[in-house]
Amino acid sequence: MALEIKELVGLLAGGLTTISLVPQLMRVFRSRSSRDISLPFTLMLLLGFLFWLMYGLLNGLMPVILWNSLGLVFMSVLLYGKVKFS
Repeated sequence: MALEIKELVGLLAGGLTTISLVPQLMRVFRSRSSRDISLPFTLMLLLGFLFWLMYGLLNGLMPVILWNSLGLVFMSVLLYGKVKFS
């Protein structure tokens, strides 16, 4: 089954947005410092991923479900790092 262009665009957009969190996660855990990470930013983005995931689940949108599930995990780990290393 071939991917439609709109599905490919959704996968790429979600993937790039979500994967962009990896360097920040690596920096926080390598440096053991989260001083430069804003707690409101972290909480708002975490909630954003949660609501996008709910939207994807309600509408059966696999790219939205996939990337926002991963984003939710990444942001939960970042929140943990923020609390642990503040």
